[in-house]
Amino acid sequence: MDLTAYLEEAYKLHREIGVIDSHCDTVGLFENKKIGYNFNLWNEIGHLDLPRMEAGGVKVQFFAVYIEPENKPHTSLHRTLQLIDTYYETLKGLEERIVPVTDFGTLKQVLEGQKIASILAIEGGEAIETDLRLLRMLYRLGVRSFGLTWNQRNQIADGIDERESGGGLTRFGFSVIRELNKLGMLIDLAHLSEAGFWDVLETSADPVIVSHANAYTICNHPRNLKDQQLKALAEAGGVIGLSVYEDFIKESNADLDSLADHFAHIASLIGVEHIGIGSDFEGIDRPVKGLEDVTKLPNLTAALLKRGFSKADMKKILRDNYLQLFNKVLKRGKDPSFN
Repeated sequence: MDLTAYLEEAYKLHREIGVIDSHCDTVGLFENKKIGYNFNLWNEIGHLDLPRMEAGGVKVQFFAVYIEPENKPHTSLHRTLQLIDTYYETLKGLEERIVPVTDFGTLKQVLEGQKIASILAIEGGEAIETDLRLLRMLYRLGVRSFGLTWNQRNQIADGIDERESGGGLTRFGFSVIRELNKLGMLIDLAHLSEAGFWDVLETSADPVIVSHANAYTICNHPRNLKDQQLKALAEAGGVIGLSVYEDFIKESNADLDSLADHFAHIASLIGVEHIGIGSDFEGIDRPVKGLEDVTKLPNLTAALLKRGFSKADMKKILRDNYLQLFNKVLKRGKDPSFN
């Protein structure tokens, strides 16, 4: 796919608009100094670090706290707190380049300057056990996006690997949704079973995100959303962040054109107003060719421009769709406080 004629415009859009990426798993790399990774430096390993985010035009990055299976369920909270501490310790001293944000006002201020905004997310709600007080404590620690499950079943809901059971939200899960609405925390439906997806849309007073998934009609991976789900997500004011993971894009021989098929299908189905980017960098072992790391994100923009998406469309996809949703949900959030 020859993108030469579109790359200059793509890089210009990334410089002027910037990119919001709704999912990466890089917090897990923050701990791995032994393998030679350093978030402050340009690394030859991994998909994402601060210099490469700057080069790729990322302006807002969601950093997910992913709990490894060996920590579930009994040490989930312990591991979550370790990773949250790692996140803050890693960003300490980098305030001139990247700023953790917890409310929409601060996010807007950061976007007006040259810094990157980081948002702390939970991927899988095992850490809160069956106690809403623990959810409120995570909010006070700066968490602003909450993924209810990973692929397995937990005390909140069934994940996508439990889809044969037909299970959705548990009784406790319904109370979690109401509490997330009350707090002003983003609800992330990635990895959730289809029954749980419908339960959340029927319960949540706020629009939701699906931080990293693609279109099931184009690639029938169970993590992707079916057309009826995409339509309902849009009707509820939600946004889907499309992933660069090969397995979510095409059964074999996935490329940038294949990924553009997902964007084009979803845009034709529900409009560009409900599409964003959710790379899943560091959470995947096979990013699609042409998007090997965060510096290559302008290639995606160029591919979509070539496909016929306008500059106005790209402004929505790269940034504005998420901002509109954040304004509805995060505007109630305030800086973490124990008052």
